[in-house]
Amino acid sequence: IFIYKMIYQPAEDSYFLAEIVSNYLKKLDKNQKENIKILDMGTGSGIQSENCIKNNIKAQNITAVDINEEATGYVKKLNINFVKSNLFSNINKNQHFNLIIFNPPYLPKHKFDKLQDTTGGKKGDETIIRFIKQLKSHLANDGICFILTSSYTPGDKWKKAAEKNNFSKKKAAEKKLFQEKLFVWKLTFY
Repeated sequence: IFIYKMIYQPAEDSYFLAEIVSNYLKKLDKNQKENIKILDMGTGSGIQSENCIKNNIKAQNITAVDINEEATGYVKKLNINFVKSNLFSNINKNQHFNLIIFNPPYLPKHKFDKLQDTTGGKKGDETIIRFIKQLKSHLANDGICFILTSSYTPGDKWKKAAEKNNFSKKKAAEKKLFQEKLFVWKLTFY
């Protein structure tokens, strides 16, 4: 039980992102589901990978990545590939994915919250910017990336990084939570 407290536990943001990913996967035909390659970046509890399996994606077509090796305890039961990595640093340079899902740490550093699973850097967008700069090397030409941000996440720099790296961004959905809004963005190549 102790191991579970050391990784990010699913919360409203995780379930919101899973809902958007489910809607996308349900629209794929059988052949697309058979051949899709999925990367679950920052897998934590494995909720996004588990969601993909529930939507008839083969476990062997999913790769889960987390900087925290404790996440292996969760994802091993799903029989998916796990890579301990700081973003894409340990992902094979020639490996491309049709769908990349990322619920990043997106909050600014706060004196009461400095954990790497929720804090995306001093301003909150640093992890997202690094991710976007590396994304182009691993997203298939016709691939899609779903990434979650918050109204507390600064938007200008990561959006400029997306444009600079030839990504179009479209807001797929938004959800209001108390004083915060969550956004799921769909990134694709121009």
